[in-house]
Amino acid sequence: MPVQSLKNFLDAKEVKYIVSQHSPAFTAQEIAQSAHICGKMLAKTVIILMDGKMAMTIMPSNSRIRWDRLMRSMGTDFIELADEDEFSDAFPDCELGAMPPFGNLFGMSVYLDEELTENPEIAFCAGSHSEVIRMATQDFLDLVKPIVISEGFVKSNTPPLQRNRLGRMSIHRHA
Repeated sequence: MPVQSLKNFLDAKEVKYIVSQHSPAFTAQEIAQSAHICGKMLAKTVIILMDGKMAMTIMPSNSRIRWDRLMRSMGTDFIELADEDEFSDAFPDCELGAMPPFGNLFGMSVYLDEELTENPEIAFCAGSHSEVIRMATQDFLDLVKPIVISEGFVKSNTPPLQRNRLGRMSIHRHA
């Protein structure tokens, strides 16, 4: 397991968890399929820069960020996706793109999509593209103490909003 410190942390806290091996996968959807985990249970970690400071956003693998809503929810005017070059050194024991959602172990704030709190279990990358950890969601919440937010994320299959001729926002559905 590349993130031995995470395993040590979970063991020290006497938290029950399961580590599963799967064939190498690189996107959240591929990981969910490869590990045979429901997309709404698999947590996807996205590193952002908020007012110049690095933070983690955690959402179901079948979701994406709505930047305008996320900024409003967090009460800031500036959030952007962090470049991999900017955060690769922050996760020395992890494969790039496979960071576990334990920002507290890496000195980062964690913002969690409220939808993940509705599942009894949460699963996430264990620091590699071929390992996943599953544990009780309540244990995750107790250990990480994320800031739970209800806005800023939408399902990946949600049609984008578009402005109509009158300047009003509407959902654009493809036929």
